[in-house]
Formats: sequence, structure tokens, C-alpha cells
Amino acid sequence: MRSSGFRRTCTVAVVSALALTSLAACGSDDDSKGSSAGGKTKITVNCEPPKSAKIDRKSFEDDIAAFEKANKDIDVTAHDAFPCQDPKTFDAKLAGGQMEDVFYTYFTDAKHVVDINQAADLTPYVKDLKWYQDIRQELRDVYTVDGKVYGVPRTNYSMGLIYNKALFKKAGLDPEKPPTTWEEVQAAAKKIAGLGNGTVGYADYSAQNQGGWHFGAEIYSQGGSLVTEDGKKSAVDTPEGKAVLQNLKDMRWRDNSMGSKQLLIINDVQQMMGSGKLGMYLSAPDNIPILVKEKGAKYEDLGLAPMPGGKGTLAGGDGYMFNKKATPAQIKAGLKFLEFQTNTPGEGLNNWKRAAANKAPVGLPEPRLWTGERDQKDLALKKQYANMPVENYQAFIDGADTVKPKLEPANAQQIYTVLDAVVSSVLTKKDADVDKLLKDADSKINGILARG
Repeated sequence: MRSSGFRRTCTVAVVSALALTSLAACGSDDDSKGSSAGGKTKITVNCEPPKSAKIDRKSFEDDIAAFEKANKDIDVTAHDAFPCQDPKTFDAKLAGGQMEDVFYTYFTDAKHVVDINQAADLTPYVKDLKWYQDIRQELRDVYTVDGKVYGVPRTNYSMGLIYNKALFKKAGLDPEKPPTTWEEVQAAAKKIAGLGNGTVGYADYSAQNQGGWHFGAEIYSQGGSLVTEDGKKSAVDTPEGKAVLQNLKDMRWRDNSMGSKQLLIINDVQQMMGSGKLGMYLSAPDNIPILVKEKGAKYEDLGLAPMPGGKGTLAGGDGYMFNKKATPAQIKAGLKFLEFQTNTPGEGLNNWKRAAANKAPVGLPEPRLWTGERDQKDLALKKQYANMPVENYQAFIDGADTVKPKLEPANAQQIYTVLDAVVSSVLTKKDADVDKLLKDADSKINGILARG
């Protein structure tokens, strides 16, 4: 799932806020047959923003023009595609040989595409590319299967703790020192709830698979996992899983810090935070502009901290893979385009000056795609053109180098369905048996994994 509630798709909102363009190469047979025409190597890209998104569309077209001007031997053809990847048609396009030269994928798609032999091996092409080596190792690993490279990350996200600095101050808490442990979250939530007048200290999801999704984030934060390392067995009936549920049960029933209304989904919690009645909830940074633009919050009141516990955080993202039929010339050209469009601070996707001029939010502490100088340059440009209070997110930025990101497992949505029932039981039934709930969930998840 994405922090907005579901897997990332190239919605206009996301394009505006986080990515002025979303790329993947997508071409008809005519487009991709001739890798060279008039001395030029032809590649195709899709996810061109729709005509209704005029600013994003123009930015995309401007980027292509700038790239082609600097690389006169490459011709880039963009196709209007929305969403970037439709799960209902993705496999059919792969199987039918209709996929793009360079095509968009979620992180969780990478191994599947390789397993069905639909991706070009990029290993010999990226081994000497400095910009590729600057990408964080854990993100490169997503597209590395059996030691071979099959894709390039584009953006990534990880979850943290959004908190209301105004409520923290009102409750006598230091808004510059957000909780770093679940014990501190409990204590802060209790004080915030003590303000009364319908104020809730901490909120969590427990419906529409979103409760299971957040259970996954929380068990990662405890150092646990949803499945075993080999992905064959459930790992929720563990001390880490019990700690997640016991923490929620204590806040809900012992401290009364989670409010009486439960079975919440993301929109409910965002409304609570936007109205100034909620102290904390788990989210990725992209929720912040939504809270301000759509829910009534103020940027200055919203802080962002790393996941409490600090032992892990749920992460995700997207990137590009290359059609297995792409020629060496097309692969080289496509990688050049990705270098410009997604891996150069100040250009393409990371043109924060242009984003600020277009009044898109600038300053969110994601994606943290790179290490070293490239990362520092990107952060500096974000700070220079920020139209958000970036200092409010410094704790999250600092934690990015120490909190280990973990991706969703295979069969994530089915697993979340099982865990949804577990979380909702704990939050709606005072006498819920945590041990029995975990044992039953473990058995059901093992059944899902056995079926593949």
C-alpha cells in the first residue's frame, strides 16, 4: 500500500506533489522496431501527464525537449498513459509483447517481471555509471535478482510519525522532541487526549485492509516481520506481533487515548488531523500536503518523525525496467534519459525551482534516493526552493540513515485482510484475546502463503 491508502498510481495529485513526471517507456510495434532512424536511437516513454494536467504536461514535454537538445542522437516519444501501471492490464501487456522500451513498475513487481522473463538484463550497462552507484543500496537491491540488475529506482517512500506540534505544546510536551519509542508514543497520546474536547492522542486504521497495512508497519518498527525471510511462513505470532497489539490495546482501553470511534480509514484520520483534534498517526511524508490543501491543517503545525521504535519502517516506491526486446542502443539511450529525468538534482523530476514556481509542494523529505554528494545537493536544492517548513521534518531526515526500510511481502493485500480483522478486534473489543488473535492470524496467513 501507499501512504495515501493504496499502491502508488500516477494520479495528478501525486504527479503535482512529488513527481512532475512519471516515466516508463511504452511503444507500439512501429515505435520500437526501428531503434535507429535518421541516425537517431528511438525510445518510447509513457506516463505522460494527461492534457487536463496542463502544468505537469508542459513540464514533461519541456524535459523531453531539453534532453533531446542535449542528446541529438536520441529521439524520445512520449505516450499519454494513465495510470502509469494498471494492475488489471500489466501482465497482459507483458505477455502480449506490448510493453514499453522502458516501463514503469512498483517495487513489488520487480521479481515477478524477472520470473516471467520479460525484463532486459541491465548489469553490463550500469556497472560503470556513477549516478546509478549513488542510488541507495537497499533501493538498487529491489531490482537486483540473482545478482543481475533489471531496473532503476525512480522514487521511494518510508513511513514515519506525523504529529501535531500545536497539540504537543498545549499538552505540555516539547514539539521539537517527538516520541522515539512506542512507550513515549503512549505517554504523549495520553497527555494529548487529556486535553479533552474530543481530542485524540493517537489514531490508527482498522478497516479496508488499511489496519493490516499499518500492523505491518508497526511490526517492522518493533524489529519483526510479517513473513519469514524465505517468504514461506507467517511471522506475526511473535513477541514483536504481540507488542504491536498490546500497545494498541493499552492505548485504546487503558489510557483512552485513541478515542471511542474506531474502524477508521485514512480519510477519517486525515480529517481528524486536519481539524486539529489528533495528536499523532503513522504516515509517509506525502500526507502532509494533503492535510494542508484538503483537510484544513497548517504546515507550521505538522511535524514528522521517524517510526517509533526505530528498528524498521515499511517502505515502497517505483522505478523502471527495460523491455527484454530493447536493443543495446535503446538500453543505453533509456539509461541516459533516466539519468536526466530521475537521477540529476535540479533536473526533470527533481527540478525543485520549477516545482516551486508551479506552486507544487517543495521540501518533503522524500524521496531520499541517493547517498553522498548527490543526496546532499538534492536536499540543498529542496531547502533553497522550499515552500514548506523543512525544519519540521528534520527528525525524519536524520532517522532515514538509521531506520531500516522493509518492503511489503508477496501476497500483501491478502495478508492485510487477515490482519485487518485482528486490529479491528483489539480496537473494538475490550476483552480481545491478543494471543488467540495472533495464533489464528498466523494459521490463516500460512494458508495464503501455501497457495502461493
